[in-house]
Amino acid sequence: MDDGRLRKDVADLLRGGSAHLTWERALEGLPPAQRAASPRQGLHTIWELVEHVRIAQEDILRYALVPGWKSPEWPAGYWPSVTEPTPKRWKASLAAFRRDLEAVVTMVLDPKVELTAVIPHGEGGHTYLREALLVADHNAHHLGQVVVARRLLGDWE
Repeated sequence: MDDGRLRKDVADLLRGGSAHLTWERALEGLPPAQRAASPRQGLHTIWELVEHVRIAQEDILRYALVPGWKSPEWPAGYWPSVTEPTPKRWKASLAAFRRDLEAVVTMVLDPKVELTAVIPHGEGGHTYLREALLVADHNAHHLGQVVVARRLLGDWE
């Protein structure tokens, strides 16, 4: 089977667009003061969501590609350790998120990676395709939360 169409569709899903919002659009024009502003009691800040997605995405990517990778402690290790980012930390987090997202896309598009193969060093019979779809699903879930946070903060149309 030629899986080129599947690879392209999964890559497009990961990057967003079409029927999905992109992270760039969701964060466009976000005032720095709102990065760590609480949208409502019990909801995560936009900073917490961005950093959580970055950490989780990196973990999933490294799990798939790096034998012996050690995941962060659950659940604390998947959330930011600081409550408010400096401009430098915010920028670094977004750059790392984009870099790792493109690494997941590269893995998906690489014809040497058999997407439905079980990850040899993984556990539970997980495949490369499962990990890529997990990234897409997790990112989309939290991207929706960013939009809700912006709306509650009065900063989204």
